[in-house]
Amino acid sequence: MIRIALLLAVLGLLPASATAQDRAATLADIRQQITVLSVEIQSLRRELSTTASAMGGTSGGTSLERLDAIEAELRRLTADTEELQFRISKVVEDGTNRIDDLQFRLTELEGGDVAKLPKTQPLGGGAPEAAAPTAAPAKGPELAVGEQADFDAAKKLASEGTPADAYAALNSFVETYPRSALAPEAQLYRGDALAALGNTSQAGRAYLEAYTLAEKSNPDLAAQALLKLGTTLKALGQTREACVTLGQVPMHFAGSAAATQAESELAGMTCP
Repeated sequence: MIRIALLLAVLGLLPASATAQDRAATLADIRQQITVLSVEIQSLRRELSTTASAMGGTSGGTSLERLDAIEAELRRLTADTEELQFRISKVVEDGTNRIDDLQFRLTELEGGDVAKLPKTQPLGGGAPEAAAPTAAPAKGPELAVGEQADFDAAKKLASEGTPADAYAALNSFVETYPRSALAPEAQLYRGDALAALGNTSQAGRAYLEAYTLAEKSNPDLAAQALLKLGTTLKALGQTREACVTLGQVPMHFAGSAAATQAESELAGMTCP
């Protein structure tokens, strides 16, 4: 997987031999990448866990075990980075104090005014001052040029065009803009188009993708996607998985329209 490959690449970022100054220069970058990778791992874990519960758990075990091993390695790397940062800080502090003491003694020996000595800069250069926080603009996520227009055209086909045309447009959109803020909604409509074309299994995958992408950012859409995933599993004859999935809708999205529909679906089913 791309995320796992990225993690393994980052694990080799600390060179075997480097000066303290070089390490200090790259430490902030390493810590930032560790933070990004931690978020990616949690997202990947959620995807694997969701797939395992919705599809019966037949293919997620090994991947989750590998993910646990990667997380353990990431924790080790984080601890090593913290230790390295502490050691660098001590070297900088000690070196700066020594330089300050030498400057004081030299000035004193030369008969200069020690009161006018400038403050000694930290060894290796001072850390950049943090920029004053600025209020984030009150607007939605930035979209690429043509992204909104492409989505609107695909959405129009989903409501007015044929399922085949809608699927082609939506499939093109998610391939062109995989990280778009509109991707969860596009995947939901893509699932509807696949279902209309009779490709129920692939429709379920699209609904699962829509749910995964929208779970944190768009609860209403996530509830719809989870409901449609449950009804798709029911149509595929996977009753146990359908019952579990539909049961999650009112549990996590209580009071929503999707929760009401899920409860109605469950009322007409015989769950094991």
